[in-house]
Amino acid sequence: MATNLQESPNDSAVEGAGSAEETSPNQPRKRVIFGVLGTILAIVLLIYGGRWYAYARVHAGTEDAMIDSDVVAITSKIGEKIDSIPVQTNQYVRKGQLLVVLDNRDERHRLAQAQAAYDQALSTETTLVQQSQGGVAQAQAGVASAVASVPQAEAALAQAQAQLAAAIAEVPAARANYAKASADLARARSLVRTGDVARQELDSALAEEGAAAAALASAQADVGAARDGVRAARDRVVAAKAGIAGAQGGVTSAQGKLAQSSDSSQVVAAKAALDLAKLNLQYTRIYSPIDGYVGEKSAQIGQTVSAGMNLMTVIPSKDIFVTANYKETAVGAIHVGQEADIFVDAYPGHTFHGHVISINPASQNTYALIPSQNATGNFVKVTQRIPVRISIDDFNPKMPLRPGMSVEADVKVR
Repeated sequence: MATNLQESPNDSAVEGAGSAEETSPNQPRKRVIFGVLGTILAIVLLIYGGRWYAYARVHAGTEDAMIDSDVVAITSKIGEKIDSIPVQTNQYVRKGQLLVVLDNRDERHRLAQAQAAYDQALSTETTLVQQSQGGVAQAQAGVASAVASVPQAEAALAQAQAQLAAAIAEVPAARANYAKASADLARARSLVRTGDVARQELDSALAEEGAAAAALASAQADVGAARDGVRAARDRVVAAKAGIAGAQGGVTSAQGKLAQSSDSSQVVAAKAALDLAKLNLQYTRIYSPIDGYVGEKSAQIGQTVSAGMNLMTVIPSKDIFVTANYKETAVGAIHVGQEADIFVDAYPGHTFHGHVISINPASQNTYALIPSQNATGNFVKVTQRIPVRISIDDFNPKMPLRPGMSVEADVKVR
């Protein structure tokens, strides 16, 4: 029985041959399967690798990029206490919406004082203007009176000259009468001496000679008086003409006073103070300059703020862009207007599109607080980064973009 249980060498050889026959057909099948899979994998790698190479060949990409925007800092223009803040952090606000209300009691009092000072200055100026206008009217009336007096003075001069001519014309006749009376007197004296005429005729001749002498003296006196009248009338004409010039000078002076009273420095100063008070009252209400979202808010109700203090920030809801920091070795091929693909880490699988807006005129290192000094002896050449601004042309409301998000930007350079 023991002999029956032992396996002969021939039986073991037969079983080994059977096992080899069973495994040998699987080996080629596995090789075919792995060969097909390898071929498929190679084809896939070739396709995607070729597409990647073709894409990378015409694009300049960088992962050193982020969503960016021009954040607006909300500040106060005056020092005052915060009365209320009608908005909350992360709230959407529109341009012109009220953000902060400051206590305005002091500003209202200052405005009332400035208004009263301006009204007083304006009233004083009005009084001065009215007085100056009256002075101008009076001076103009003086000019009219002086102009009207010139013809009168000239008429009086003409009349005096006529009187002088008449008086001069009477002198020859009076002189002739005096000469005749003198001759008659001499003849009468001669005849009285010879006794040819009576003494009575001599007395008559003496009387006629005296009357003729008086008439001649009167005529000569009239000529002198007429000459004096002409001189006086001529002086009045000169004075009347001079009065016109003087009156015109008075008008100029009155007009100058009117102009000075109309441009009072006190009124100008009061008006400037009033305008400043109005502005300060307006500054107690701070409005949003853009559409956007309230970001970091540092202001609190009851807090006393100073001029220029940052109260909150507003993140624009529009005008979002990408700031991509390209190596200086790649930025040479980038130009304004080139198309760009934008991949945001927050939205994998989605591609945003844009174009290059501008290229920064300096590297990041230039704006550093302590720029590197390449002139030192320890100089090590480091590739610099140049910020490139890229627009986002296809905003998707369902995929909001927040400043600071990490992105990858690829600019099509060919």
